Amino acid sequence: MNTAAAISAKPRALLAIAVGGFTAGTFDLIMAFISFGLRAPRGIAGGLVGRAALTGGVGMYVLGIFLHYFIAISAAAIYYGASRRLTFLKEHPLVCGLYYGIAIFLVMNLIVLPLSAIHFHGPFTLKGLIQGLLVHMILIGLPISYSVRTYSDEAQIFSS
Repeated sequence: MNTAAAISAKPRALLAIAVGGFTAGTFDLIMAFISFGLRAPRGIAGGLVGRAALTGGVGMYVLGIFLHYFIAISAAAIYYGASRRLTFLKEHPLVCGLYYGIAIFLVMNLIVLPLSAIHFHGPFTLKGLIQGLLVHMILIGLPISYSVRTYSDEAQIFSS
């Protein structure tokens, strides 16, 4: 890859990650508001700060929103990074995005939440499990996979 191609590839990577992360994060935040109410960002902040965040003020609310988007953008960056070596991730965004959503759901519920300051580890209801899987598959995995496919390679945009 020549220098000019390397320089133009960086903004495309950032665009793919930003669009995927912000879209997935926004969809997920809307679903969090629907499922848990307007206090959901305080619960997210509680993962870092502990239960005191649940009664915190505006600072905790903003921290929760920041952490939420940080996680979503990180998930998009991981998918983008993996797609550099595993080209099928870009070639099959529907299937790969759905499976990536499942992977994100599992990592969040089996690793991140139990290790958080709140130490959430269930119990899970069947309804909550199905809803969580569907939200992560459709509203998180798919926006990330399609943004990586659409924005990561200039040649792909013009060939579509």
